[in-house]
Amino acid sequence: MAAEFLVLDLFSGIGGFGLGLHWAGMQIAAFCEADPFCRAVLGRRFPGVPVYGDVRLLSAEILSRDGIRPEIICGGFPCQDASLAGPGGGLGGKRTGLWREMARIVGECQPRWVVAENVPGLRSRGADRVLADLEALGYASWPLVVGAVHAGAPHRRRRVWIVARRLAADPARAGLEVRQQGAAPARSDLPAERRGGWPAEPGPCRVDHGFPLRVDRIRALGNAVLPANAAMIGRAIQLAEAAA
Repeated sequence: MAAEFLVLDLFSGIGGFGLGLHWAGMQIAAFCEADPFCRAVLGRRFPGVPVYGDVRLLSAEILSRDGIRPEIICGGFPCQDASLAGPGGGLGGKRTGLWREMARIVGECQPRWVVAENVPGLRSRGADRVLADLEALGYASWPLVVGAVHAGAPHRRRRVWIVARRLAADPARAGLEVRQQGAAPARSDLPAERRGGWPAEPGPCRVDHGFPLRVDRIRALGNAVLPANAAMIGRAIQLAEAAA
């Protein structure tokens, strides 16, 4: 039986990362999300799971006090400064620079695995720093480019994923390689509502739902991690653990 790792999901948004790792057989121990709308969604969709607020105020001491000792820390840290459409500040920017807080929490908690996600622009706007930070913390890292297309979706939505394993021993690289064939989730493994294709986004709701709420919803969806991609990464981690 696959190990049920405890996951701390940072920059959680509406929970796409956590949902995908849940599909891979992992247990979400806690979320951390600053946006009130997204926190409300997390509270409704993941009842009973703690949701912390500002990542800058979260620490291993707080987590330990609450009985949370994560074995995996994941996070799609903000992409605005790494995006090629953005100002180009990279990790020096106010938003994407929050990677430093994720690295701090990783250093304090020392989980077995770390998974970070961001836009393709990170490759030239900070990926080398992320890899160096993880190496300094004692992790071997593998950068990957995985998109929605690799999970069978009708659009590319490519993202940079950095998968890191703590170097307690010589890590087995085999099993970490995520390909469209092999590590991709089989259709039978997906929830029932996802089998048989990708439904189209419904048309705009106007008077019935109200425009402001739809703005929040669209923004949250646009920032979300695709759960099927997170599930691919989670299954690859499970395979690497089984092979170790």
